[in-house]
Amino acid sequence: MATFELYRRSTIGMCLTETLDQMVSSGILTPELAIQVLIQFDKSMTEALESEVKSKVSIKGHLHTYRFCDNVWTFILQNAQLKSEEGQETVDSVKIVACDSKLLTQ
Repeated sequence: MATFELYRRSTIGMCLTETLDQMVSSGILTPELAIQVLIQFDKSMTEALESEVKSKVSIKGHLHTYRFCDNVWTFILQNAQLKSEEGQETVDSVKIVACDSKLLTQ
């Protein structure tokens, strides 16, 4: 299964990467094993979000920036209002990264 490395830039992904770097630096892990852990993290995040997340969110806001590069859309919204079944929240800025899931099966 192919995966994107998007989730490595999330809070949990960055913490994992930092921890793996420390473990490699101290000799606890080899760099090759650390890379395998990151690859498994990418797969697990993709599978978990695909199978476990059922809620939907609608987003309205001012489109500040948009970009399409290497089949990845990036949108930055300002003064965004996020609505879900649980309620709504207004945030100053939100970044949305969207990839074509069909690319994962190639």
